[in-house]
Amino acid sequence: MRQHTVGIADLTAGAGDVTLVTIGLGSCVAIALHDRRHRIGALAHVLLPHHALTADTPSAGKAASTAVPAMLTRMQSLGATYDIEARLVGGASMFATLLAPGAISLGARNVQAARAACAAHDIPIVGEAVGGDFGRSVYFDVATGRVHVRTVRGGDVLL
Repeated sequence: MRQHTVGIADLTAGAGDVTLVTIGLGSCVAIALHDRRHRIGALAHVLLPHHALTADTPSAGKAASTAVPAMLTRMQSLGATYDIEARLVGGASMFATLLAPGAISLGARNVQAARAACAAHDIPIVGEAVGGDFGRSVYFDVATGRVHVRTVRGGDVLL
């Protein structure tokens, strides 16, 4: 089985017997999109909730608002249809004690933005491992659609 690693603020797509991996999610969110019928998937390691928060020209994977459409384009070029589902991982509040009272953490904002980006493209979210205050890594088996989430603490999760 081939493995492709997705870096921070990046994304990739693959088909068939491939595992898409991203490690070190804290407040970042991994968005995994999957077309079960065609065994095509894409994975993004989203850094920010919206591309307007970047001072430079963002890579497509940097923000949820740009990652989802870019992922769909790449998946469609591999033969995916519009029968796509999503899984979200990450969005931890790594430094909750530093937040002002009532403030929403960057992790929570990233999760909200990922949900909104999926909703904007009518993509149902079928699994989530989000929030908390611990890091995660994602191993996405494109052939099966299974997302294995390894956590620093809190146990592993299969979505």
